[in-house]
Amino acid sequence: MGKISLRMFALGILLCLALWWSMAQLLQMPVIPSPVQVLLRLAAKFPDTIAIHAGYSLMRIMLGLLAAVAVGYPLGVVMGYFPRANRLFAPILYLTYPVPKIALLPVAMLLFGVGETSKLLLVFLIIVFQVVVAVRDAVAAIPPETYAPLRVLGASFPQIVRHIIVPASLPKFITAVRVAMATAISVLFFTETFGTQYGIGYYIMDAWLRVNYLDMYAGIVVLSTMGLLLFILLDWAERRMCAWNHTV
Repeated sequence: MGKISLRMFALGILLCLALWWSMAQLLQMPVIPSPVQVLLRLAAKFPDTIAIHAGYSLMRIMLGLLAAVAVGYPLGVVMGYFPRANRLFAPILYLTYPVPKIALLPVAMLLFGVGETSKLLLVFLIIVFQVVVAVRDAVAAIPPETYAPLRVLGASFPQIVRHIIVPASLPKFITAVRVAMATAISVLFFTETFGTQYGIGYYIMDAWLRVNYLDMYAGIVVLSTMGLLLFILLDWAERRMCAWNHTV
């Protein structure tokens, strides 16, 4: 992915704000307040209220992501490198992957309650399948002759993973995480409306129920900003860890 300059980010944000302001001026409805009003409310409530909700949401996303990577990446490597493992796990993967993860929320709540575990489980399930499939396909696409030099030198499997498999699979792995992240944030928003008093999803829905549109839009802005920052972080990680993909 090409590098996006700060100027382009600024122009994109200004364009969104301009469209938002134009719609607010055109419709003149309380349900679409001016971005100036929303940003002023956000500045007033962020330090003592919204920041706490955003912190809980970020914690859930990061813990779910770390768990998905810890499980999905090694499993994808094993399935891609060992054909027998792929034949064993592929039917299970193909059977469970298409199931909408949000449909599993009632099951997760029945098994683990309405606390943190069920929310983390949903984020985990959304990300882990895409990680497994992406890493497996990346490893399986490595030409067999690529391994020959290290095998001749007596390299162990961990050494093969470090020097061949990880560099070959990192770009597709990061792309899979990037694609899954947006869905994970959307589902987390939904799960945070159940059994919790902390989280951006709870904050937005609570403001909506109180017909407080300024607070509601302030929460939406924070949720969008969280997603933007996570995507920027992933782009930065890709450029640092996959530098060979960005050589001119």
